[in-house]
Amino acid sequence: MAGTYARSAEVAVIGGGPGGYLAAIRAGQLGKKVLLVEQGELGGECLNRGCIPSKALIHASLLFHRLRTEGPELGVVAPAATFDLARTAQWKTAVVQKERDGVASLLKSAGVTVLRGVARFTGPRSLDLAAPDGGHERIDFQYAVIATGAVHATLPGFETDGKTVVNAWQLLDATSLPRSMIVLGGGVSGCELGQFLARVGVEVTIVELMPQLLPGLDPDLAREITGALERLGVRVRVGTRATALERGPSGLTLRVEGPGGAETLSAERLFVTVGKKPASRELGLEEAGVASDPKSGFIGVTDRMQTNVPHIFAVGDVARPPMLAHKAYREGVIAAEAIAGLPTRYQFQAMPSVVFTTPELASVGLGRAEAEAQGLHPREVRFPFAALGRAHANHATGGWVKLVGDDTSGRLLGVQIAGESAGEFVTEVSLAVEMGAMVRDLAQTIHPHPTFSEAVQEAALLWLGEPMHVARRRTDAPGR
Repeated sequence: MAGTYARSAEVAVIGGGPGGYLAAIRAGQLGKKVLLVEQGELGGECLNRGCIPSKALIHASLLFHRLRTEGPELGVVAPAATFDLARTAQWKTAVVQKERDGVASLLKSAGVTVLRGVARFTGPRSLDLAAPDGGHERIDFQYAVIATGAVHATLPGFETDGKTVVNAWQLLDATSLPRSMIVLGGGVSGCELGQFLARVGVEVTIVELMPQLLPGLDPDLAREITGALERLGVRVRVGTRATALERGPSGLTLRVEGPGGAETLSAERLFVTVGKKPASRELGLEEAGVASDPKSGFIGVTDRMQTNVPHIFAVGDVARPPMLAHKAYREGVIAAEAIAGLPTRYQFQAMPSVVFTTPELASVGLGRAEAEAQGLHPREVRFPFAALGRAHANHATGGWVKLVGDDTSGRLLGVQIAGESAGEFVTEVSLAVEMGAMVRDLAQTIHPHPTFSEAVQEAALLWLGEPMHVARRRTDAPGR
């Protein structure tokens, strides 16, 4: 489009990621005239450069790795198995495109108009849309939803070049693999993609500044993934700071300082994954009067997702942590319903999280330390997957469920899971925590056999002192 045009909408949504496209769909369902502006591809980072493509690569690498390691023991012998990243990348791209087409279809069915370009506020009820062809369009709105997501944080001296130093987006688009790679950052992306690389034969070293991998996660979960990575041959350096990077024609060297002193690490490539920051700086928030935290960049919101300007809303990564797609989904729906005048608000007791490594790591609710900090009286137990028939049948006995309950009331406080399919059955615990269930409620819920989810019921029975598939100990609690 050439020149300048103008149009109006009841609701203008800036950003087509999880929070934005759900806000647009729900607002459309509720009868609103909606415009959604997206500068890239529909689905945002999660669908295009995060959750979906990474899980596709992880799945392919796990299939390859299991054929080579577990297969012979199970009678599945594939001596000629190879990993062809170029073909895997084609399949990954097809998966992403199919999902992207699905989002476009859903938006169309809800009556949402999608515009391509970069939106910036020019006032409290207007936007300037810079289109890809250089044209501009003025958009006047009654309500706006900011859903611009987040961008990768950077470290001075460790900037990416897309070749020898890459971020997650660039790594996920790679069609060839190096012989060796250093991962700078041991968070979710570092652990998931570091494990993917190690499974397909890359020599991997993970460097994490904090004392454990996956900072902020339950220490027992962190120990599980550390052990799993080391068994794959990954070198793990925690409590270690990167101090200098030297790039050369045949690779790079990274100087670090850790508990054992100074060390020099060498590899062909460096993957920098040191977190994200909200994408709020270039939106023209000051023109609209919208306040954001000057240090973090997060936009403050109410429990109805309203900013300090009541007709402008913010959802997802740009609004507040945690930066999770499912949290953004919920916030997008709340914003749309609030715009439509429905009695809705952002309120929850349970926000599940999953790390898609092997073993999968899932958690929801409170850990013991968090519960103690709130003045509760937590007691925790741990039930091993080794006592599950399904775990033996699936050659996946190395997991566990840790359950935390309040010793005074018997109320379920939280659960942490390490093991196969953890991300699939943590949802039942999320519902239980959200509903204020008692530990006995989980124990008395009939679980299908044989499944991994039986570990939740068994952990509840163990907490009650009524274990069925592990021996009762003298220290087990009496029934409640």
